[in-house]
Amino acid sequence: MQIEDLNTTDYLKTVVSNLPEGPGCYQYLDSSGKIIYVGKAKNLKRRVSSYFNKDQKLPKTRVLVSKICDIKYVVVKTEQDALLLENNLIKKYRPRYNVLLKDDKTYPSICITKEAFPRVFKTRNIDRKGGTYYGPYTNVYALNTLLELFGKLYPLRTCHQVLTIDSIENKKYKVCLEYHMKNCLGPCVGKQKQEEYAKNIEEIREILKGNISEISRRLKEEMMDLASQLRFEEAQLIKQKYDILEGFRSKSEVVSQVMHNIDVFSIIEDKDVAFINYLHITNGCINQAFTFEYKKKLDETKEELLAMGIIEMRERYKSHSKEIIVPYPIDLPLENVTLTIPQRGDKKTLLELSEKNVLQYKLDRIKQLEKLNPEQKSVRLMKEIQDALQLPKRPIRIECFDNSNISGTNAVAACVVFEKAKPNKKLYRKYNIKTVEGPDDYASMQEVVRRRYTRLIEENETLPDLIITDGGKGQMEVVRQVIEDELHLQIPIAGLAKDNRHRTNELLFGFPPITIGLKTESPVFHLLTRIQDEVHRFAITFHRDKRSKTQVHSELDDIKGIGKQTQIVLLKHFKSVAKIKNASEEELAEVIGKSKAKLIKENLSKAI
Repeated sequence: MQIEDLNTTDYLKTVVSNLPEGPGCYQYLDSSGKIIYVGKAKNLKRRVSSYFNKDQKLPKTRVLVSKICDIKYVVVKTEQDALLLENNLIKKYRPRYNVLLKDDKTYPSICITKEAFPRVFKTRNIDRKGGTYYGPYTNVYALNTLLELFGKLYPLRTCHQVLTIDSIENKKYKVCLEYHMKNCLGPCVGKQKQEEYAKNIEEIREILKGNISEISRRLKEEMMDLASQLRFEEAQLIKQKYDILEGFRSKSEVVSQVMHNIDVFSIIEDKDVAFINYLHITNGCINQAFTFEYKKKLDETKEELLAMGIIEMRERYKSHSKEIIVPYPIDLPLENVTLTIPQRGDKKTLLELSEKNVLQYKLDRIKQLEKLNPEQKSVRLMKEIQDALQLPKRPIRIECFDNSNISGTNAVAACVVFEKAKPNKKLYRKYNIKTVEGPDDYASMQEVVRRRYTRLIEENETLPDLIITDGGKGQMEVVRQVIEDELHLQIPIAGLAKDNRHRTNELLFGFPPITIGLKTESPVFHLLTRIQDEVHRFAITFHRDKRSKTQVHSELDDIKGIGKQTQIVLLKHFKSVAKIKNASEEELAEVIGKSKAKLIKENLSKAI
């Protein structure tokens, strides 16, 4: 085996040493002769040699190199040719270690059939022989909006009849309900001529290409021409179409009509997936808007991923735009194409719109996956907390403490437990403060934490992966003194601090504590504030219950031999404890008997 490896290594070194120093594409093959990776290069020899450097640190790349048994290459004239060839080879061979566009068969397209009277409909099944397809549309709402627009402008047939000129002349068909509902003009019985129908289909094609302003201009000219001929009824029908189209255009136009034939791209990454959004702008309107997922296989940079996505999408949607708007500089050797990185104005607006779309797509995909696998959300949240605080392991179990008292009276504390980012109410604990006199939150916190973890250690129970205090630096320090100095435990401690409006606004961690940069609208921050709200609710509820019991306590409770039922009878008759005190023994005896009346009178007189 070692000899075979040595021979392979020597062979690959020979191939690399003989590679030309010019643009081209290279292909890596495994032991079975299967292509496992395709790449492009300005300088083939220099690029391929970099894979076999001893200093190669990226683990995924090391795995790829270990699988290479042969190298093939194609020399081309320009970098642009190399870029296009790479894209075609990846699509053809779908190599294991290349970035791959996630299968988009689930996304619908709009089909215009190749018939004498074409149908226009939404479909997920692509058959190029049967029609022309526009899409796929990742935004189904946008697709349905277009179909609804076509229905208002051009009443087209929706039936599946095979309409031919001969069959219509032979009166093979009858009109259906759609005709009577005015959703179809009856081409099946000759009530709509093929020329008129074909004109409608051509206008639909123009709208799908983004040439809405051109169709709108034609309609206006036709309307004015009919009006000049005093054909007002026909002009009114055209005006209705014109108004519908103008209404749609006003909603879809995002920038000035001067912005024409421009591509806009943006990208956002998430672990092993990159999401790339593509907008095509025609006459100030978004003509095409798609977001796709690219599965990362090696340690590709976002610049490399974006360049690959641009080539793929421009080819797929047959875009020949001379200007491409991108968020940052990328190496994209396309001839006669300008890359623009806007800083302000309409082009910046378009880039921000693309970025908004790609972010929303990512969030939607995360929600979809979380519905299919509810545990995935919990794992993601725990991983984000681990990364933010740089914890040694995921915080599967998080415990949070809070105190509650009023001027030191009825002092209590509470502990809530979250496991896998969800509350485990069976493990919640309430504590009466026993050793602290007066309103001392720090001392109360230390007592509760000491009691909590001393017991867990004695009973050999599970310790938390993270402790959160409902307070700032002071609370964190007193908890640390107990955890580390007294109990010699190594449990990470974080604090949630509030602003002057009593709203949680920052997460603290470390000693000395520092503020951890978390967006207050992020899911992780929402989880942490939920934990804080939960412990606060639990502590307040316990404190309220305890206070209520104290407040309803009366002197009658302290008289031995006077039970609850007797108290109820007395209070029902005399209405208050004060009136019971003022009543004579004889008056009491009439209600509860002589012996109990004497007992109450003796005890209440002592209290006075």
